[in-house]
Amino acid sequence: MRLFAPAKVNLALHVTGRRADGYHLLDSLVVFAGVGDWLEIGEASELRLSVTGPRAAGVPADRRNLVWRAAEAFGRPRGAAIRLEKHLPHAGGIGGGSADAGAALRGLSALWDAPLPAMPDLLAIGADIPVCLGSRPARMRGIGEVLDPLPPIPPLWFVLVNPGVEVPTGPVFRALSGVDNPPMPEPDWSDAESLLDWLGETRNDLEPAACALVPEVRAVLDALAAEPGCRLARMSGSGGTCFGLFTEEAEAEGAAERLAGHPGWWVAPAPDLREAP
Repeated sequence: MRLFAPAKVNLALHVTGRRADGYHLLDSLVVFAGVGDWLEIGEASELRLSVTGPRAAGVPADRRNLVWRAAEAFGRPRGAAIRLEKHLPHAGGIGGGSADAGAALRGLSALWDAPLPAMPDLLAIGADIPVCLGSRPARMRGIGEVLDPLPPIPPLWFVLVNPGVEVPTGPVFRALSGVDNPPMPEPDWSDAESLLDWLGETRNDLEPAACALVPEVRAVLDALAAEPGCRLARMSGSGGTCFGLFTEEAEAEGAAERLAGHPGWWVAPAPDLREAP
């Protein structure tokens, strides 16, 4: 079977607290873009993972890969041949590894005719695993375990840009000016314009820290914001991938074509993906 692992985009990400065990509490609007990785899964006597594709460099093909850990989360050892075709930047803030793991969980559940792992096992793989398993728009809260449905997401276009510079997640969280921030307002929109108005009242609390640590992120945000038709430029997750939000496909395609001229930048135009893959 062949499965799509769409990029996860945090349209808004509020850090609302920190638990005693050190995990940060989040309130995030998560959607998925029509660009991503692909997995091919077939029968085998043992678990095998190979990684190909234009972004395969540096991606491990062993237990360090979340796809492998997703397979282990089913319990007793089982066999499968998995080929991961990488198109998303590694550790880029758009859930590449988590999206891959989510697709692997869906595929392996079908291949092995096995129930999906329980929520604690999913969170042990990563905080984004529950939302990436469904790959549907959701309000994600807690440490990733609380997923609430949203009003329908209107048609929108993304331009995703990664500066090609690593943005370390740990230092970004440690550089936060505060962790007890207000949550998002209650989701309330009826069309693209009202969604954009709602997003104007939100933020990504990790963005200032990431820009201070990695100035290239600010350069990407400024370049996106300067593009004609860009209605919102913001960082996704803990970075360094940023997105520009457009209501017109032609404007998004034009912006992506121009931004692709920056050496070292990964640039991808994509529609939003409102239905699960």
